[in-house]
Amino acid sequence: MSSRRTRSVLAAASALSVFALAACSGGTSSDGGGAQAGSDAKIKVVASTDVWGSVVSAVGGDKVEVRSIIHDPSADPHSYETTADEALAAKDAQLLLSNGGGYDEFFGKLTEQAGSAKKLVAYDIAATGDENEHVWYDLPGVDKVADQLATQLGELQPASKQQFADNATAFKAKVDALEKRLEELGATHPGTKVVVTEPVAHYLLASAKLTDATPKAFSDAVENDTDVPADAVSAYKQLLAAKQVKALINNEQTVTPLTQDVVKQAKDAGIGVVGVTETLPAGVTDYIGWMTGEVDELAGALK
Repeated sequence: MSSRRTRSVLAAASALSVFALAACSGGTSSDGGGAQAGSDAKIKVVASTDVWGSVVSAVGGDKVEVRSIIHDPSADPHSYETTADEALAAKDAQLLLSNGGGYDEFFGKLTEQAGSAKKLVAYDIAATGDENEHVWYDLPGVDKVADQLATQLGELQPASKQQFADNATAFKAKVDALEKRLEELGATHPGTKVVVTEPVAHYLLASAKLTDATPKAFSDAVENDTDVPADAVSAYKQLLAAKQVKALINNEQTVTPLTQDVVKQAKDAGIGVVGVTETLPAGVTDYIGWMTGEVDELAGALK
Protein backbone atom coordinates (compact mmCIF):
# COMPACT_ATOMS: atom_id res chain seq x y z
CA MET A 1 0.00 0.00 0.00
CA SER A 2 1.11 3.56 -0.57
CA SER A 3 2.62 5.72 2.14
CA ARG A 4 0.46 8.60 0.94
CA ARG A 5 -2.92 7.00 1.36
CA THR A 6 -5.53 7.71 3.99
CA ARG A 7 -6.46 4.52 5.78
CA SER A 8 -9.66 3.94 7.70
CA VAL A 9 -9.50 2.97 11.36
CA LEU A 10 -11.73 -0.01 11.98
CA ALA A 11 -14.27 0.55 14.70
CA ALA A 12 -12.65 -1.78 17.16
CA ALA A 13 -9.04 -1.09 16.23
CA SER A 14 -8.12 -0.43 19.82
CA ALA A 15 -8.90 -4.02 20.63
CA LEU A 16 -5.97 -5.06 18.47
CA SER A 17 -3.43 -3.17 20.52
CA VAL A 18 -3.23 -6.03 22.98
CA PHE A 19 -1.84 -8.24 20.23
CA ALA A 20 1.64 -6.80 20.59
CA LEU A 21 2.56 -9.75 22.79
CA ALA A 22 0.28 -12.20 21.03
CA ALA A 23 1.79 -15.46 22.18
CA CYS A 24 3.11 -14.41 25.57
CA SER A 25 1.31 -16.10 28.42
CA GLY A 26 3.59 -14.54 31.00
CA GLY A 27 5.82 -11.50 31.36
CA THR A 28 8.96 -10.91 29.39
CA SER A 29 12.02 -12.73 30.63
CA SER A 30 14.35 -10.80 32.90
CA ASP A 31 17.60 -12.03 31.37
CA GLY A 32 17.69 -9.28 28.74
CA GLY A 33 16.94 -11.73 25.91
CA GLY A 34 20.28 -13.50 25.69
CA ALA A 35 21.09 -15.80 22.80
CA GLN A 36 20.46 -19.01 24.71
CA ALA A 37 16.96 -20.45 24.84
CA GLY A 38 16.62 -23.35 27.25
CA SER A 39 13.77 -25.83 27.27
CA ASP A 40 11.77 -23.60 29.66
CA ALA A 41 12.69 -20.16 28.30
CA LYS A 42 10.50 -18.52 25.70
CA ILE A 43 12.14 -17.67 22.39
CA LYS A 44 11.83 -13.95 21.73
CA VAL A 45 10.43 -13.23 18.27
CA VAL A 46 9.63 -9.89 16.65
CA ALA A 47 7.38 -9.85 13.55
CA SER A 48 6.71 -6.87 11.34
CA THR A 49 2.92 -7.37 11.40
CA ASP A 50 0.39 -9.24 13.50
CA VAL A 51 -0.37 -11.45 10.49
CA TRP A 52 3.11 -12.95 10.60
CA GLY A 53 3.14 -12.77 14.37
CA SER A 54 0.09 -15.03 14.43
CA VAL A 55 1.87 -17.55 12.18
CA VAL A 56 4.83 -17.54 14.58
CA SER A 57 2.44 -18.15 17.46
CA ALA A 58 0.85 -21.09 15.62
CA VAL A 59 4.22 -22.76 15.09
CA GLY A 60 5.93 -21.75 18.30
CA GLY A 61 3.02 -22.27 20.67
CA ASP A 62 3.84 -21.63 24.31
CA LYS A 63 7.57 -21.70 23.59
CA VAL A 64 7.65 -18.28 21.97
CA GLU A 65 7.12 -14.70 23.08
CA VAL A 66 5.98 -12.72 20.06
CA ARG A 67 5.91 -9.00 19.52
CA SER A 68 4.17 -7.72 16.39
CA ILE A 69 5.14 -4.18 15.41
CA ILE A 70 2.14 -3.41 13.17
CA HIS A 71 -1.04 -4.45 14.93
CA ASP A 72 -3.29 -1.48 14.21
CA PRO A 73 -5.41 -1.25 11.02
CA SER A 74 -4.67 2.48 10.76
CA ALA A 75 -0.89 1.96 10.59
CA ASP A 76 0.69 1.95 7.12
CA PRO A 77 3.77 -0.32 6.90
CA HIS A 78 5.15 1.76 4.04
CA SER A 79 5.47 4.89 6.14
CA TYR A 80 5.71 3.44 9.65
CA GLU A 81 8.40 4.83 11.92
CA THR A 82 9.63 2.56 14.67
CA THR A 83 9.95 3.58 18.31
CA ALA A 84 12.90 3.21 20.66
CA ASP A 85 11.01 0.48 22.50
CA GLU A 86 10.53 -1.47 19.28
CA ALA A 87 14.20 -1.07 18.42
CA LEU A 88 15.10 -2.48 21.84
CA ALA A 89 12.74 -5.42 21.32
CA ALA A 90 14.43 -6.19 17.99
CA LYS A 91 17.85 -5.95 19.57
CA ASP A 92 16.84 -8.49 22.22
CA ALA A 93 15.04 -10.79 19.77
CA GLN A 94 16.37 -14.17 18.74
CA LEU A 95 14.26 -14.38 15.58
CA LEU A 96 12.89 -11.66 13.29
CA LEU A 97 10.18 -12.22 10.67
CA SER A 98 9.25 -9.63 8.08
CA ASN A 99 7.00 -9.67 5.02
CA GLY A 100 9.52 -8.21 2.58
CA GLY A 101 8.92 -7.41 -1.05
CA GLY A 102 8.95 -3.70 -0.25
CA TYR A 103 5.92 -3.95 2.03
CA ASP A 104 7.55 -3.30 5.42
CA GLU A 105 10.81 -1.53 4.71
CA PHE A 106 10.75 0.02 8.19
CA PHE A 107 11.70 -3.40 9.52
CA GLY A 108 15.10 -3.19 7.85
CA LYS A 109 16.15 -0.60 10.39
CA LEU A 110 15.26 -2.98 13.17
CA THR A 111 17.12 -5.93 11.68
CA GLU A 112 20.26 -3.83 11.45
CA GLN A 113 20.16 -3.55 15.24
CA ALA A 114 19.30 -7.19 15.83
CA GLY A 115 22.80 -8.55 16.11
CA SER A 116 22.97 -12.31 15.67
CA ALA A 117 19.20 -12.87 15.58
CA LYS A 118 17.91 -15.22 12.91
CA LYS A 119 16.12 -13.32 10.15
CA LEU A 120 13.34 -14.63 7.92
CA VAL A 121 11.62 -12.78 5.05
CA ALA A 122 8.27 -14.24 3.99
CA TYR A 123 8.37 -12.81 0.46
CA ASP A 124 11.71 -14.46 -0.21
CA ILE A 125 10.63 -17.77 1.31
CA ALA A 126 7.37 -17.87 -0.66
CA ALA A 127 9.31 -17.22 -3.89
CA THR A 128 6.13 -16.76 -5.93
CA GLY A 129 7.88 -15.19 -8.90
CA ASP A 130 5.21 -12.49 -8.68
CA GLU A 131 5.82 -8.86 -7.79
CA ASN A 132 2.71 -8.70 -5.61
CA GLU A 133 3.96 -8.14 -2.05
CA HIS A 134 0.88 -9.39 -0.19
CA VAL A 135 2.25 -12.90 0.23
CA TRP A 136 0.26 -13.73 3.36
CA TYR A 137 -2.54 -14.46 0.86
CA ASP A 138 -0.31 -16.98 -0.94
CA LEU A 139 -1.31 -20.08 1.02
CA PRO A 140 1.41 -22.40 -0.34
CA GLY A 141 3.89 -19.67 0.50
CA VAL A 142 2.57 -19.46 4.05
CA ASP A 143 3.18 -23.21 4.34
CA LYS A 144 6.82 -22.62 3.40
CA VAL A 145 7.13 -19.88 6.02
CA ALA A 146 5.72 -22.22 8.67
CA ASP A 147 8.32 -24.85 7.76
CA GLN A 148 11.13 -22.32 7.97
CA LEU A 149 9.87 -21.10 11.34
CA ALA A 150 9.81 -24.66 12.68
CA THR A 151 13.38 -25.19 11.51
CA GLN A 152 14.73 -21.93 12.92
CA LEU A 153 12.88 -22.24 16.22
CA GLY A 154 14.13 -25.81 16.52
CA GLU A 155 17.70 -24.58 16.15
CA LEU A 156 17.13 -22.00 18.86
CA GLN A 157 15.53 -24.51 21.21
CA PRO A 158 16.51 -28.07 20.21
CA ALA A 159 14.57 -29.62 23.09
CA SER A 160 11.33 -28.37 21.51
CA LYS A 161 12.24 -29.18 17.90
CA GLN A 162 9.63 -31.91 17.54
CA GLN A 163 6.93 -29.74 19.06
CA PHE A 164 7.64 -27.00 16.54
CA ALA A 165 7.55 -29.50 13.69
CA ASP A 166 4.26 -30.94 14.92
CA ASN A 167 2.76 -27.46 15.33
CA ALA A 168 3.81 -26.54 11.80
CA THR A 169 2.29 -29.74 10.42
CA ALA A 170 -1.02 -29.07 12.17
CA PHE A 171 -1.04 -25.45 11.00
CA LYS A 172 -0.25 -26.38 7.41
CA ALA A 173 -3.05 -28.94 7.37
CA LYS A 174 -5.50 -26.12 8.08
CA VAL A 175 -3.89 -23.88 5.47
CA ASP A 176 -4.02 -26.67 2.90
CA ALA A 177 -7.70 -27.23 3.67
CA LEU A 178 -8.33 -23.57 2.81
CA GLU A 179 -6.34 -23.92 -0.41
CA LYS A 180 -8.45 -26.95 -1.33
CA ARG A 181 -11.64 -24.97 -0.71
CA LEU A 182 -10.38 -22.24 -3.02
CA GLU A 183 -9.56 -24.77 -5.71
CA GLU A 184 -13.07 -26.23 -5.36
CA LEU A 185 -14.53 -22.74 -5.75
CA GLY A 186 -12.59 -22.39 -8.98
CA ALA A 187 -13.85 -25.73 -10.23
CA THR A 188 -17.43 -24.76 -9.39
CA HIS A 189 -17.17 -21.27 -10.86
CA PRO A 190 -14.64 -21.59 -13.71
CA GLY A 191 -13.47 -18.29 -15.15
CA THR A 192 -15.79 -16.23 -12.97
CA LYS A 193 -14.95 -12.55 -13.20
CA VAL A 194 -14.47 -10.28 -10.19
CA VAL A 195 -13.17 -6.77 -9.64
CA VAL A 196 -11.00 -5.44 -6.83
CA THR A 197 -10.44 -2.03 -5.32
CA GLU A 198 -6.79 -2.94 -4.80
CA PRO A 199 -4.82 -6.15 -5.60
CA VAL A 200 -4.33 -7.14 -1.97
CA ALA A 201 -5.94 -10.60 -2.26
CA HIS A 202 -4.28 -11.34 -5.61
CA TYR A 203 -2.94 -14.75 -4.56
CA LEU A 204 -6.25 -15.79 -2.99
CA LEU A 205 -8.09 -15.08 -6.23
CA ALA A 206 -5.42 -16.90 -8.21
CA SER A 207 -5.87 -20.01 -6.05
CA ALA A 208 -9.60 -19.89 -6.78
CA LYS A 209 -8.80 -19.38 -10.48
CA LEU A 210 -11.03 -16.33 -10.59
CA THR A 211 -10.51 -13.76 -13.32
CA ASP A 212 -9.65 -10.28 -12.09
CA ALA A 213 -11.40 -8.02 -14.60
CA THR A 214 -10.35 -4.79 -12.89
CA PRO A 215 -8.92 -2.21 -15.30
CA LYS A 216 -5.23 -2.15 -14.36
CA ALA A 217 -5.13 1.63 -14.32
CA PHE A 218 -7.86 1.59 -11.67
CA SER A 219 -6.20 -0.72 -9.15
CA ASP A 220 -2.74 0.75 -9.76
CA ALA A 221 -4.01 4.26 -9.03
CA VAL A 222 -5.85 3.22 -5.87
CA GLU A 223 -2.81 1.33 -4.58
CA ASN A 224 -0.52 4.29 -5.25
CA ASP A 225 -3.03 6.85 -4.01
CA THR A 226 -3.13 8.74 -7.28
CA ASP A 227 -6.10 9.92 -9.31
CA VAL A 228 -7.79 7.11 -11.20
CA PRO A 229 -8.08 7.93 -14.93
CA ALA A 230 -11.62 8.77 -15.92
CA ASP A 231 -11.78 6.06 -18.57
CA ALA A 232 -10.70 3.44 -16.00
CA VAL A 233 -13.42 4.58 -13.60
CA SER A 234 -15.97 4.44 -16.40
CA ALA A 235 -14.90 0.94 -17.45
CA TYR A 236 -14.98 -0.29 -13.86
CA LYS A 237 -18.45 1.08 -13.21
CA GLN A 238 -19.72 -0.37 -16.47
CA LEU A 239 -18.64 -3.84 -15.32
CA LEU A 240 -20.78 -3.35 -12.23
CA ALA A 241 -23.73 -1.79 -14.02
CA ALA A 242 -23.86 -4.61 -16.57
CA LYS A 243 -23.31 -7.21 -13.83
CA GLN A 244 -20.40 -8.65 -15.77
CA VAL A 245 -18.64 -9.54 -12.51
CA LYS A 246 -19.78 -11.78 -9.69
CA ALA A 247 -18.07 -10.04 -6.77
CA LEU A 248 -16.14 -6.96 -5.75
CA ILE A 249 -13.12 -7.59 -3.50
CA ASN A 250 -12.65 -4.55 -1.29
CA ASN A 251 -9.63 -3.70 0.85
CA GLU A 252 -11.44 -2.38 3.92
CA GLN A 253 -8.34 -0.58 5.13
CA THR A 254 -8.16 1.66 2.08
CA VAL A 255 -11.11 4.01 2.04
CA THR A 256 -11.50 6.76 -0.55
CA PRO A 257 -14.59 8.45 -1.97
CA LEU A 258 -14.13 6.37 -5.13
CA THR A 259 -13.88 3.01 -3.34
CA GLN A 260 -16.92 3.92 -1.27
CA ASP A 261 -18.77 4.82 -4.46
CA VAL A 262 -18.04 1.57 -6.29
CA VAL A 263 -18.77 -0.55 -3.20
CA LYS A 264 -22.16 1.13 -2.93
CA GLN A 265 -22.82 0.61 -6.65
CA ALA A 266 -21.95 -3.07 -6.34
CA LYS A 267 -24.26 -3.56 -3.38
CA ASP A 268 -27.08 -1.68 -5.11
CA ALA A 269 -26.64 -3.96 -8.12
CA GLY A 270 -26.81 -7.07 -5.96
CA ILE A 271 -23.15 -7.90 -6.53
CA GLY A 272 -21.41 -9.50 -3.55
CA VAL A 273 -18.80 -7.39 -1.77
CA VAL A 274 -16.00 -9.32 -0.08
CA GLY A 275 -14.01 -7.42 2.53
CA VAL A 276 -10.30 -8.18 2.86
CA THR A 277 -7.70 -6.63 5.15
CA GLU A 278 -3.95 -6.45 5.63
CA THR A 279 -3.88 -6.92 9.41
CA LEU A 280 -5.98 -9.10 11.67
CA PRO A 281 -9.49 -7.67 12.10
CA ALA A 282 -10.89 -6.85 15.52
CA GLY A 283 -11.87 -9.97 17.41
CA VAL A 284 -9.66 -12.27 15.34
CA THR A 285 -6.37 -13.42 16.84
CA ASP A 286 -5.17 -16.14 14.52
CA TYR A 287 -4.32 -16.51 10.85
CA ILE A 288 -6.56 -19.52 10.19
CA GLY A 289 -9.63 -17.88 11.69
CA TRP A 290 -8.99 -14.76 9.63
CA MET A 291 -8.45 -16.57 6.32
CA THR A 292 -11.40 -18.88 6.94
CA GLY A 293 -13.68 -15.88 7.36
CA GLU A 294 -12.51 -14.33 4.10
CA VAL A 295 -12.79 -17.58 2.15
CA ASP A 296 -16.30 -18.08 3.56
CA GLU A 297 -17.24 -14.58 2.44
CA LEU A 298 -15.83 -15.16 -1.03
CA ALA A 299 -17.72 -18.44 -1.36
CA GLY A 300 -20.92 -16.70 -0.34
CA ALA A 301 -20.45 -13.96 -2.91
CA LEU A 302 -19.94 -16.47 -5.73
CA LYS A 303 -23.18 -18.36 -5.12
